[in-house]
Order: sequence, then C-alpha cells, then structure tokens
Amino acid sequence: MVTDYYLPSLGGVQTAVKAAKESLESLGHEVTIFCPRFEPSTDDSVVALPASPIFKPDGYPFTWPYAHTYELMKAEFMRRQIDVVHVHSEMFAALAGLQAARDLSIPSVQTMHGRVDVYSASVLPLPSVSTALLARMHGARIPHTLAPSTDTRYNRGRVARRMWRLMINQANFADHVVVPSAHFAQKLVDQGVSRPVSIISNGLEDSALRRVGNSQPRVLSPDEPLRIMWCGRVSPEKRPDIFLTALSQMTSNFVANLYGEGVAFAPTKRLVHRLGLDDRVTMHGPVPQEDVLAAMQTHHVFVSSSYDFDNQPMVLLEAMASLLPAVVSDPDLLEMFPDGTATAAFGPDAAGLAAALDSLCADPIQVEQMSKALLNASEAVSQNTHVRALLDVYEGLL
Repeated sequence: MVTDYYLPSLGGVQTAVKAAKESLESLGHEVTIFCPRFEPSTDDSVVALPASPIFKPDGYPFTWPYAHTYELMKAEFMRRQIDVVHVHSEMFAALAGLQAARDLSIPSVQTMHGRVDVYSASVLPLPSVSTALLARMHGARIPHTLAPSTDTRYNRGRVARRMWRLMINQANFADHVVVPSAHFAQKLVDQGVSRPVSIISNGLEDSALRRVGNSQPRVLSPDEPLRIMWCGRVSPEKRPDIFLTALSQMTSNFVANLYGEGVAFAPTKRLVHRLGLDDRVTMHGPVPQEDVLAAMQTHHVFVSSSYDFDNQPMVLLEAMASLLPAVVSDPDLLEMFPDGTATAAFGPDAAGLAAALDSLCADPIQVEQMSKALLNASEAVSQNTHVRALLDVYEGLL
C-alpha cells in the first residue's frame, strides 16, 4: 500500500490504511506500507520514503525527491515480490508507486479518498499558483490528457478544474479504482473516470472496535446541556467556522469540544473568543485515536460541518461504532449511516446547523432513539466486513 499520509500523523486516510492493513494481515496476507517519513522506520512492514525538509503542506511530510522515491519503491517492489500495489493518495508517493507498478507490470489499485480540489484550494498557499505548479509536476509523471467532462457546480473555476483533471487522470492510470462512497464515485465517473470502479466502504480495525465495545446508548436529560463533539482536521474545507457560528446561534444549552489540529487552528481558537464561547467550547488540539474514541463516550452528538468535500470520514465510522448519533451539514454523507442514526442540518449554513442542534434539545428522546439505532451497526463499520470485496478486486487483477 502506498500513501502520502500515514502514522504517526493523524487523519482519515491514515486510519483507513491502518485498518485495511490490520484486516488483511489477520487473514494471512503480507502488507507493506510505503509512505514519506521524517525519520527512518523501525517497522519492516513500513518503508520510509524520502520527505522534503522544507515543504510540509498542512504539517504532513511531503514526498521528495521524486526520482529517489521511484527508484526506492521499484527496488522494494522487486525485493519484496509485491503482487498488487494499492495507492491511497494523489501526491508524489502515489505517483511513484503507480509508475513503478506499471514499469514492473504489477497490477495497481487507486482508492480515491477525497476531494483534492477543495483541499488544495483551502490549504495550499496561493492556490492559483501552487496548484498550477503541482499540476505541472504531476502531469510530467502522469499525462493530463483527459479534461473534466462536464461544467458542474463543483468543478467551476480554474483551480477546481485543474485538480479534477489531476484526479481523473491519476484514477485512469491505475488498473482499478476504489471509492468508499457512491456520491463521490458518481462524480468521478461523470468527470471521465473510465477504469472499473468499485464502491467499497472503509472500516474500522478490530483494535478500535474493541475499545468501544461497551458503549452505551446516549440519554439526554431535559435539564442537562447537549454535549457536542467535533473532530477532524482544523482546516477551512472542514468549516470549523460554520460550526462555531452555529453554536453561537443556538438557543439551547450546550457544551462543545473540538479535537484536531490544522492550518486554521489559531484563527478558529480566536473565533471561539470573538463569539463569546470561551465558557462552553474547548479546543483540545491533536489527540491520538484512543483518546478520540474515549471522548466519544462522553458526548450526546457528533457534528460534521464540512459541505461538498468529504467522501466517507473515518471519524464518522468511529462515532457510529461508539453509538454516537451525528448531525451532518452535507446530506450526501447520510448514505453511510443506517436509517434513523443521523440527521442532516436544516441547511448548509450555520443557521441550518444551529436549528438542527436546537431541535435535538427540544426533543431529547431523539438522541436516545438515534443512539439505540446504532446498536447493530458494529458489523457494518468493521473493516472485516468489507475486506472480502477488497480481496475480490485484488484477485481479479492477478
């Protein structure tokens, strides 16, 4: 497996790759992770790729130089007798992995985890310039011969179309494409992805499920504050500002905790103070997965405030396994939830999110009902449930 993002950094891709690795290994398969690291790996199943000492987008290691990365992966693929290369990102580790696989006639799979167009516009400095440079460097390795096929709301603008072009050409460079959600898979096909596409949900590894195995349904008493949890990359595309603005507009009693770090951490913390939420909102910064799972046990509801960005957030799978109901700003995300376990905000703006949260406080039995409806969700969120479909993809290429 090749990824530009892996442990010890935190994020959904890292969690998904870790879960897939653990599940495949439990079935007797040998899995090697290739990822950029600032320090050498002490684990033989993790190969450290070179990382730039200067460029660290959103704090993550950035694979560089490309030529060294490519040669290292090509040599390791041969030495380890790799059967299938499964790529989980779109940056230079991923490019080198796909190119090395093709040059060695090893079948390749590309999982499209998220909207690189939105992420790039939100996180990269001077996106109109930096995405042009990134696209040129990317196109030098994988030709950007195919342009996005439709002019839709989500690919309007030069930056968006540039990054959609990157995504669809990389997907078509692989032999098979995996997408965790139907809504993102449809966008990719609409834009020109022509390789076989399989919709295979992400899942949680057994070690994570064991930590939440004794979760109890949530009960919101009429006289207690609604305890709200937000967790993710504190970055513009996740819209923490919309979340905080919604809290400031709520008429009900609440307390909220935010977990995570990112480029918008400092301005988000200032916004807490500017909105007068210091006594009801706590920002915890980066925390390990086990602390996130523990925190989920102490809240009534989880909020996802992103809109038209996320594919299938791993943290929402963790919430489901923890019997923690969710309110999502993006109705597309409801496809991942069993019926009656989550609700969409009343609109994509702060007012719509505030109204949805206030409605839970006005009718607190909803919290208990949604939480109890998650009691049978553990199988659906387990990686072991979905690993057979992943193995079918691999075996179909061999």
